[in-house]
Amino acid sequence: MKFVHTTLTACVVAAVTSLATSVSAQTAATFPSKPVNIVTAFAAGSGPDAVLRQVSEKLSKLWNQPVTITNKPGGGGFIAIDATQRMPADGYTLLQLDSEHLAALPHLYKAKGFVTLNTFDPVAPLFRTPFLVSVATDSKWQNMKDLIGAAKAEPNKVSFGSWGIGSPGHLGGEQLELDTGVEMTHVAYREVSQLYTSVGAGDIQWSFASIPSSQGVFKAGKIRYIAVAAAKRLPQMPEVPTVAESGGPAGFEVNSFVVLVSPKGIANDVKAKINADVLKVLADPEVKTRYNTFAFETITWSADEIRKNAEAKSKIYDQLVKRKNISLD
Repeated sequence: MKFVHTTLTACVVAAVTSLATSVSAQTAATFPSKPVNIVTAFAAGSGPDAVLRQVSEKLSKLWNQPVTITNKPGGGGFIAIDATQRMPADGYTLLQLDSEHLAALPHLYKAKGFVTLNTFDPVAPLFRTPFLVSVATDSKWQNMKDLIGAAKAEPNKVSFGSWGIGSPGHLGGEQLELDTGVEMTHVAYREVSQLYTSVGAGDIQWSFASIPSSQGVFKAGKIRYIAVAAAKRLPQMPEVPTVAESGGPAGFEVNSFVVLVSPKGIANDVKAKINADVLKVLADPEVKTRYNTFAFETITWSADEIRKNAEAKSKIYDQLVKRKNISLD
């Protein structure tokens, strides 16, 4: 009797498992069967928003379903997060976040006890963007050696700006301090446009910059780039050396990546389908051309690779935030 009972139990478990697998596969095969909404933490008209709209148009054609975009910027990303975290984890509501939303928020908002990767599952990559070091056109600094030398000569006299406390521009500056043993003064701006205007006017001495956010001021001749914080030069600006080539620390990189996530619990098969379809869209020549204008780098990560890269950034940000006791609580 015991043998029969054990055999029966095993059969029931196998049947349930088989049924669950079958249902999951069927769900993935029919996804999406209704419109998909992508909420973004970025403002309309921003670089991440612009490429997301192009990607969503391609996905809509691929899926034969509308893919809508809802912009909910502000609050350090929490407005978009709060609007989506309790939605069904069925793939029909996705959220566009960057690596700082994933990796820095838990360290900057300790009192909230919020860990992004405990609330959302990574689903698909969109792009990675490197940052350039910008100075005023008439700055006496020609390279990173000059900038670092000035910072060493006068501790806390050199100022750098960013588009907010805890942004890649801020934490990248903190990383440069740590790697070179200098101390500088950070100035946070509310408006990105005002940041680069201030760099051009000499109100602050330098800032990290992405091509889409700083090109207006750059093309107006107000700022110039002395280095790119990446492992290699940008194809869009081959004349700009890397930080290492420009006299800065070897291997120094500052970048941010942008991805799609889902409320936690999305079925693996649905997640895999969305990931695969997004990668198909990213390979489209029109999307590649648009990415090229922004100097956005296509990334082809799996959901697990997104998580691993976010966790790696989290370790770095934890160190930087603790070093200066940076907090947004």
